[in-house]
Amino acid sequence: MSEFSMTIDGGGAATETAFPVTNPATGEVMAEAPESTRGQVDEAMSAAARAFESWQYDRPLRQKALKDLASAVEANLEELAEVITMEEGKPLGESRSELGDVVNDLRYFATLEVPAEIVRDDERTAVRVLRRPAGPVAAITPWNFPLGTAVAKIAPALAAGCTVVLKPSPYTPLSCLRFGELSRSVLPAGVLSVLSGSNEVGSWMTEHPVPRMVSFTGSVATGKRIAASSAPDLKRVILELGGNDPAIILDDAVVDDIADALFANAFANCGQVCVAIKRVYVPDALHDELVEALVSRAKAAKVGDGRLEASEIGPLCNQMQFDRVSELVGDAASRGARVAAGGHAIDGPGYFFEPTILTDVDDGLRIVDEEQFGPVLPVIRYDGIEEVLKRANATHFGLGASIWTSDAERGSALAPRVDSGTVWVNTHQSAVPGQPFGGVKWSGIGVEGGPWGLLSFTEVQAIHVAK
Repeated sequence: MSEFSMTIDGGGAATETAFPVTNPATGEVMAEAPESTRGQVDEAMSAAARAFESWQYDRPLRQKALKDLASAVEANLEELAEVITMEEGKPLGESRSELGDVVNDLRYFATLEVPAEIVRDDERTAVRVLRRPAGPVAAITPWNFPLGTAVAKIAPALAAGCTVVLKPSPYTPLSCLRFGELSRSVLPAGVLSVLSGSNEVGSWMTEHPVPRMVSFTGSVATGKRIAASSAPDLKRVILELGGNDPAIILDDAVVDDIADALFANAFANCGQVCVAIKRVYVPDALHDELVEALVSRAKAAKVGDGRLEASEIGPLCNQMQFDRVSELVGDAASRGARVAAGGHAIDGPGYFFEPTILTDVDDGLRIVDEEQFGPVLPVIRYDGIEEVLKRANATHFGLGASIWTSDAERGSALAPRVDSGTVWVNTHQSAVPGQPFGGVKWSGIGVEGGPWGLLSFTEVQAIHVAK
């Protein structure tokens, strides 16, 4: 692959050291990415502070810049899709879909307005409430949707009038670095800087005195550390953390009608989606039929290099995740789980793992209680509605969940009893423009998406005028 450079203060930034980026389909190094120094973090933060002084007040410029950035992504979509597939592993079709979300986010937030709120306006007093940008933002993003997750933060932050310093995951830095390169001809200097490097670079960013907000997507453990490191400076934090999404199948569901959607929403991106279906609760009467349907789809799924158009499921992104999935499946099998499909790594290069369906599992097994983040789906029996709601909610996580039924009104009535930021009925992972996204409990703090996502990057200011 071609060389990639960091973006600082509107220009390219060279480094003396670099780190390898591995193609998960081959397990081989395909490129190198620059390793940011602490001095370059300081440069990026100083540039963000300078740019913020004028950027926050120029909404027409912000609108135009975000629209132009969307057009730049569109013009380079195939190149960016190949970069995402080679660094993350997902099939090209999924990479193109991720980039479609990037374009949509940029254009959506370019036009979203936050009007002032009038509290009082009479002959004596006028009080209005404004939303002002929070300030420079440190954004740290994960490897499963490298550019999609980054722009889900960048677009509302820039639209609100903030400036951003971004650090993508060291596993998948290339697409964000390329996005930074594209931004140089569109955004004023300092509005967006893109750094790459180890986790230490992220620590320098969150501890730095310039950012007034940290927006992070990733693991619960790292989210807790970021919250702790942000506390001494009272930085605001937005944390989108892990999930262990249950799919609750009601007794009136028709297996043939839902099996395709259940499988797709569990195994998209090789299961590496924070809101993927990660455990299925099914009544005894439907258990065997559902397992059979899921097993047939798991065995038929085409696993392969994401650059091949025939591939439906790519590899796991990295050795760490490959080892974790292998460990969790092995632990479940050793504790009595039945491997109905898959269960093994695929021989050959890369981090490929068979699509796996597990039965004879219950709460208390790690594969049920933890977030596996891979191509593995445990199917769990239950007896009644009260029981399954209690079991679905008995977790530290609360990102997403879904209810599957032939009676949408029945599902909708049950949805508020599920402890999660989003509850879907007869679908999963779906979103419409303007829909908020966030978690409860250990799944996060704050909201992304829609006007709520834009407001997350603002602070309230009251203007009180005595006439």
